[in-house]
Formats: sequence, C-alpha cells, structure tokens
Amino acid sequence: MNQTLYSAVQAAYLIAGVLFVLSLAGLSHQRSAKAGNLAGKIGMGLALLATIVLSLQLSERNAAVTAVLILAVLLIGAVIGTALSRRVEMTQMPEMIAILHSFVGLAAVLVGFNSYLTETSADAVHLIEVFLGVFIGAVTFTGSIIAYLKLSAKMKSAPLTLPARNLINLAIVVVCLLLLVWFLAAPSLIPLLLMTVLALALGLHLIAAIGGGDMPVVVSMLNSYSGWAAAAAGFMLSNSLLIITGALVGSSGAILSYIMCTAMNRSFIAVILGGFGTEAASGGSSDADLGEYHETTAGALAELLEESNDIVIAPGYGMAVAKAQGQVAELTAKLRAHGKQVRFAVHPVAGRLPGHMNVLLAEAKVPYDIVLEMDEIQDELPEADVVLVIGANDTVNPAAEEDPGSPIAGMPVLQVWKAKNVVVFKRSMATGYAGVANPLFYKPNAAMLFGDAKDQVEKVAAAVGAANADFAHSR
Repeated sequence: MNQTLYSAVQAAYLIAGVLFVLSLAGLSHQRSAKAGNLAGKIGMGLALLATIVLSLQLSERNAAVTAVLILAVLLIGAVIGTALSRRVEMTQMPEMIAILHSFVGLAAVLVGFNSYLTETSADAVHLIEVFLGVFIGAVTFTGSIIAYLKLSAKMKSAPLTLPARNLINLAIVVVCLLLLVWFLAAPSLIPLLLMTVLALALGLHLIAAIGGGDMPVVVSMLNSYSGWAAAAAGFMLSNSLLIITGALVGSSGAILSYIMCTAMNRSFIAVILGGFGTEAASGGSSDADLGEYHETTAGALAELLEESNDIVIAPGYGMAVAKAQGQVAELTAKLRAHGKQVRFAVHPVAGRLPGHMNVLLAEAKVPYDIVLEMDEIQDELPEADVVLVIGANDTVNPAAEEDPGSPIAGMPVLQVWKAKNVVVFKRSMATGYAGVANPLFYKPNAAMLFGDAKDQVEKVAAAVGAANADFAHSR
C-alpha cells in the first residue's frame, strides 16, 4: 500500500475524530446544537471519503468492482435514509433510534463472523475481540428490536417477569464465558454460533423484562451498547476511527444513562442487568380507590388563566402525539403578551428519549429561557397559580412519592399538585405508559379537560384572546 496515502487516511480519521468530539460538545446545549450537528456531518463525510479511498487502495486489482459495490451501497442507504427521514415524525424519533441501534448490533455480529472466517492466523487477542464483538452486537440487536416494539406500541409495555429471571441471565453469561474458553482453546464456528444464539436470547430477555415507563433510559443504555459494539468492530478491523467513535458513543451513552438513573432514583447496575424498573411492587391504588374527579371546559380554563399571573406548563409525550406543541407555543405567546409569567417544567423523561421534549418545544419556537428542567422549577411549583399538564401522566404522578406499593415508587416526579390549581389535558381517564393509576386527577385542586390536546389548546387560546379583546374594548 502507498504509505503516503495510508498516512493521509489516518490523518483524515484523526480530524474526523476531533470533529466528532466537537459535535458532542456542541450538542450539550440547544444554542450550539446546530453547530455541533454540522461538525458531526462534516466528520462523518470525511470519514466516509477516507474509508472509500482506503478500500479502493486495498483492493487495487479489483478497484472497479469495489467502487461499484461501494457506490451501490451508498445509494441504497441514501435512498432509504432520505425516505425514512421524510416519513418519520419527531414523535417517532425514539423508536426510530432504537431500531437504528439494532442495525449497529447486527453489523458488529456480521463483522465479527467475517473477521473470524477471513483471518488466517488469528491470535488469542483477536479471537477475544471477535467473541466480545459478536456478543455485544447480538445483545444490542435483539434488545433494540424489543425496545422498538415497546416504544411503537407494537408490544405490551409491561415487563416480562419470568421466574428466576436474574438467574436465567446469569446462567447465560456463565455459559457464554465457558464458550469463550472453548473458542480460545479450539477455535471453531460451533462455540461462536452457540454464543451468538445465547446472546440474542439474552438481549431479548434483558429488555423485555423492563417496563415501558423506563424505556427512555433503556434507549440511552442501548445507545451505549451500540457504541461498544462499534468499538469492538473497530478493533477487529484495525480501524482507529471506528474505535474512537464507538468509545465516544459508548461512554457518552453510559454517562447519560447514569444521569437519568440518578434523576429517576433507579439503580444503574440494575439497568445493565435487566432488572431495571421491575423491583417495585406491582400493587398500588386503583381508580376505584381514588374518589371522584372534576371536569372543566376551555372557557372556564381561559377565565382561570386571565386571573392568574404565574403559569407553568408541564408537557408530556401525549402533547407530541397530538401535535399540539405549535398551539401550546401560540397560547404561551398570548399569555406572555398579556403580562403573564409562563414557564415550562420539563421532566427528564418527559418524552421517550432524553432531550426529546426540549427538541419538540424548540421546533415550535418556544423560547429557550422559559424551558426549565425539573430541578430548576420544582421548588417554585407551590407558588404557581395554575399548572397546565398537557399530555403528561407518569411524570406528574404523586403515587411515586405517596404510595410505596406503586410500580413507580421512588421515581422523582414534578410536584404539580402543590400548585394552587392544576388542569390536566387528557383524552380520557386511562393510565399512562407505565400503566399506573394517577391520584393527581382526583386531587381537590385539580380539574380534567378532556379531548384532543391540540383542539383544546386552540380553544383555550382563542378564548384567552377573546377575553382580552373584550376587556380592552370595555376600557
């Protein structure tokens, strides 16, 4: 191989790696996210170009065939990616990311088998790289598919609780370790294939055993797994950039998962072991135990908003499903124009992906400075005149603090019930994604506004505007 060309490719990989680091740094804040995204795009473009050049150089005798294959793969990927990006809405981003993680896992499995079959003189270190790469990739592959099915409501969100499930997971890991010993002592496809089947089953069971309400952390953890799978593939291919990128994704995903676990009062170790979110009791209060709820109307809510000065909006995934964020932004603008203080209280898992709700609000042109995280606004909720809960359920459920037998016991929630008034926008009295009854709906200072969130927010905004017009005319 041309040494100068090889050095140029490695230099390109180094620059791309730096751009990926800058991309992560930019994505740490909403204002710099666009620049961070651009840095990532440039880095990926440079990485692809360098890899193509390297591939053509390595296959000098069949360069034409290699070029055609690369071009075909790029075109197919570009067409599929473009079509999906146009069809998939922002509300579907969590399940989209989950299924993309499965592709990374599958790629690591295929790279592992290819690396083993094509390497003529593999040493013990390479065999371990292959074994671990296939193991992590297989777990990521099936785990991500289960996460996708739960997030897209194509599978029940309730956790699968098999008898002695933790022992089952442990047994699979122990058997895989024994297969690794066999694989090192007498390399062959048999132990590698057996481990792959067990790893696929482990990934399926790990994620199936986690409740739907905890899926945001699961997606983050699978993101970490996919990163380590990519890093393992990088070691097998001796590709420094793939190692760097995989390590960045793996470590950042793990750190984010740890932060989210802390925010939700969950055990980070339990996430990794697949026992996340299922240790809590399966009991809790039912709707029949909670009393009667009170219903309100858009007109009555508009009058309440006119009398209020401090207004907090607690959005949830239901707002995104109803595509009401634009109408919420319009209502916010009207209230602020009338001198009201309006702020948003965003729970760490308000969407089904870390930062998902912030993106939805930014897309609707809600000012960054009034979108506050839970720990920034929690202590101020008792001073609020009214809290509008729009499409949120589990993240504002007082059972997490008041009912030790609740499946979400111990999870930090927005204490919206401490405000003077609470109005919940909801289609019905059905439970949330975690399947837990919500005592908030029956609090004496709470009222329910039933119907499609988009339509109801529009009606409230129109009523607020009409009320102010009448007031100005009377003066």
